[in-house]
Amino acid sequence: MTVLEISAAYIADWILGDPPNYPHPVKWVGRATSFLEEKFLKWAGTPVKQRLMGGILTLLITLGAGISAWAIIGAAKWVHPFLSSIVIVFLAYTTLATRNLYDEVKKVMKSLERGDLDRARKEVGFLVSRDTDHLNDKEIHRALIETVSENTSDGIVAPLFYLAIGGPAMAMAYKALNTLDSMLGYKNDRYRYFGWASAKADDLANFIPARLTASLFILSSFILKKNGKMAWKVAWKDGRKNASPNSGYPEAAVAGALGIQLGGENFYFGKRENKPLIGHPKKSIGMKEVEESLHLMITTSFIAGMATILFTIFIE
Repeated sequence: MTVLEISAAYIADWILGDPPNYPHPVKWVGRATSFLEEKFLKWAGTPVKQRLMGGILTLLITLGAGISAWAIIGAAKWVHPFLSSIVIVFLAYTTLATRNLYDEVKKVMKSLERGDLDRARKEVGFLVSRDTDHLNDKEIHRALIETVSENTSDGIVAPLFYLAIGGPAMAMAYKALNTLDSMLGYKNDRYRYFGWASAKADDLANFIPARLTASLFILSSFILKKNGKMAWKVAWKDGRKNASPNSGYPEAAVAGALGIQLGGENFYFGKRENKPLIGHPKKSIGMKEVEESLHLMITTSFIAGMATILFTIFIE
């Protein structure tokens, strides 16, 4: 990608976000996954076969997304180089989620401010995988901060990382893999074996971006005059506590920066799961802390975007 293309994609994400009714490539990935999942599960009667078919599905969807993006860009370039640039910017923009993450969290916050707890529960349910029907306002605050920290990695830093090293094709393959994990990466009866490959592949793909995100959160906390030293300390002390090898690092950095504690009791498909406690509860979590987590996310997004642009200048 050129400097102009990556800059345009980053700006487009901030201006446009994710309009609900436009043909987003990730939606196509989700539909393809749902279609193939039903077919593949019919052929997989044993745990071994489920892992095998889940691995094949992961490979097909991930490679399919990347190759499709590469082919579309190639076809556009054959027609005209300017059309190719437009396609590159569009595909790159669709892999980013700064504006969408901000808007969706703000939507839940506004529902809470109006006292509409039922609506807030429903809206936060679109952002997190846990059960949300019985969350109180404090639990929703915690869920929002956890999703801001994790999705800053999955939806901003990781796509920028893969755009920098491999362009839209690699970033689209990453988004496909991330979508697969969000759909299949559950440890329930249906996906325990079938979703194993997508979950492990997603862990591998996010290993570097998650730690980059934690580092950028630490830098952002210094810039915003939060507790940068505690962000550093908690990130590297508590970041490895989660069962996921990645999600704990960004969460821990945010928890340290804001002086709060994340983790604790969640319910998934009606079953209670106690997540490791991350950070030190110097204060309770409220709307102010949710707002501060968004400030950290915005600053981290800006730093990551500028770093990607500078890297592009360097390699051109």
